[in-house]
Amino acid sequence: MKPKKIIIAVGARPNFIKIASLMPHLAKQKAIKPVLVHTGQHYDITMSGQFFNDLNIPLPDINLEVGSGSHATQTAKIIERFEKVCINEKPDFVFVVGDVNSTVSCALAAIKLGIKVIHYEAGLRSYDKSMPEEINRIVTDAISDFFFTTAEEGTENLIREKVPVEKIFMLGNLMIDTLVSQLPKAMSTKLEFQLYDSLRTLSINADFYEKNYGIVTLHRPNNVDSKEYLTNLLLTLGEISKKTPLIFPIHIRTLKNMKDCNLLELAKTFSNLFIIEALGYLQFSHLLIKSLFVITDSGGIQEETTYLDIPCLTLRPNTERQITVLTGSNKLITAEELQTEIDLILKGLPKRRKEMPKFWDGKTANRIVQQLQLI
Repeated sequence: MKPKKIIIAVGARPNFIKIASLMPHLAKQKAIKPVLVHTGQHYDITMSGQFFNDLNIPLPDINLEVGSGSHATQTAKIIERFEKVCINEKPDFVFVVGDVNSTVSCALAAIKLGIKVIHYEAGLRSYDKSMPEEINRIVTDAISDFFFTTAEEGTENLIREKVPVEKIFMLGNLMIDTLVSQLPKAMSTKLEFQLYDSLRTLSINADFYEKNYGIVTLHRPNNVDSKEYLTNLLLTLGEISKKTPLIFPIHIRTLKNMKDCNLLELAKTFSNLFIIEALGYLQFSHLLIKSLFVITDSGGIQEETTYLDIPCLTLRPNTERQITVLTGSNKLITAEELQTEIDLILKGLPKRRKEMPKFWDGKTANRIVQQLQLI
């Protein structure tokens, strides 16, 4: 029997982490012929190439190299270039991941050519249409043929939206598969970082620092695009760093805004607020495992900290990953609440995971491959 040809379309850091655990399983079977397409949405070495290297992801069969641009420009480029790939490859299915511009763009190009679309991480909803990712999620689910959800909340959301239940498959979380499989390698990775805009390096001595520092990751427009808000947030982080060291791997967007607002010099006045260059997956995972808490606005980190049962303070009014709040160690807070929440953590009173979400067991990739063979 001729194998099914499935294009796996990825384009951004969260996509790479998820497919890292899926690609080896696809390579071990003969019923499916995967074609890995990288749109090039995240194109620099730290955001893209280093993740492929760290996670041993095979080099993409095709790279669209779309690069940066506005949402409209990037989406248009991906649709135009991915359409040509679909015409040339003639896949049976296109498998899209998550909620980035690449996700919705590849889904649109495929469905208009009559190619069936499988959406992994379907059904997540923040119900906040000011988030570009929410628009991407809604549109992708509106045109997909099959829906792979990571938790029961995704399945329930899709059923409320009248998606036929026989098209929905709750198979678990690939982000957790990758975390589980990469833990040994991550723990052997040296924790030594280049401080941004400095000749100094920061070395983390595990015996001294373990569970004695917090991590900060911020990149969403609501947190980093307003000079006044970003300044006040930085001052709050500086005060927190007087109580416990904070390590801040800086995102490209955040770095640009801090430069534009002349805030890097302000950050340097806090000796325990360590702004470091962006990290690859293995270094960040090691840093995460040894941390006392995380302050973030990232979706994926909410999931990873839930699995690891590390207190996670999410600087957002909502989350599409409600399961991390309901059963996990994640808590949605405002900037004004940060200091109070950190004090609770330092007193040994953090929010803890109640139970592990179903199928967050490191075996999702195997379930996905089995399901792909059946559809």
